Amino acid sequence: MEKARDTTDCVNLLWTGGWDSTFRLLQLLLLYRLPVVPYYLEDPTRASTPVELRTIERIGAHLRATYPHVRGLLQPLRVATTASVAPVAEIDAALDEIRERVFIGSQYAWLPAFCRQRGIADMEIGVHLDDKVRTLVRPYALEFAHPGGFRSVRVDPAYADTAEFRLFRYFSFPLFHLDKRTMARLAAAEGWSAIMDMTWFCHSPVRGAPCGICAPCVYTIEEGLAYRVPAPRRALSLLYRRLVLPLKDPSRRIRRALRGQCEARRRIAPRVEER
Repeated sequence: MEKARDTTDCVNLLWTGGWDSTFRLLQLLLLYRLPVVPYYLEDPTRASTPVELRTIERIGAHLRATYPHVRGLLQPLRVATTASVAPVAEIDAALDEIRERVFIGSQYAWLPAFCRQRGIADMEIGVHLDDKVRTLVRPYALEFAHPGGFRSVRVDPAYADTAEFRLFRYFSFPLFHLDKRTMARLAAAEGWSAIMDMTWFCHSPVRGAPCGICAPCVYTIEEGLAYRVPAPRRALSLLYRRLVLPLKDPSRRIRRALRGQCEARRRIAPRVEER
């Protein structure tokens, strides 16, 4: 058996089997020929988890068979469960502060906590041009040259007192200046289109096909890759985006306000009882 490569010079990549992270994996392995340690955080509550893991296995097998040099570069997938990630008060507080301004997913509670727990200071994630997180990070973004021969972006430590730094300090954003359509063009130019079409994105598949209404499906459609969602689900998605989505943000704001009131009452209650 071939001895595992020393991982000290490897690029850490959050690989979900999705469009953005797979495009980045292909860049690292096929353009820069750098060793990659891929990570996956398993969320047992999400219906797409088994599909994502099968997608990762299929793409990895295809790459090793098609590009023999990848066998020495692509490390085994490191899988952890979200339940194994202990919460970090500083990270939770930073997420709450940011969510007062814009809603971002719960993965931004456990992803940075996981990196902190594992001592990972430079996990690459697929934040791209149309991503809400990019809008948050942009005022604090610092571009840097990676020793592997490419440029990337991270949150500038000069803003260490911000919630954005506390939440995103463990990540780098190599796709910061790209959108999905640009990735598609670049992938086509390199002959990777068939691999990119192997990727998966839907969180709530319906009979093995994308649902059209979960957040990744909506983003896939709106960011120029609608062909990846079956036509009947695209039609449903159009209705959902026009009739349902406009009501969601106000509902979220109301729920957050109510939670804040409840938490404030809980903080006050013990002091009242002590009198």
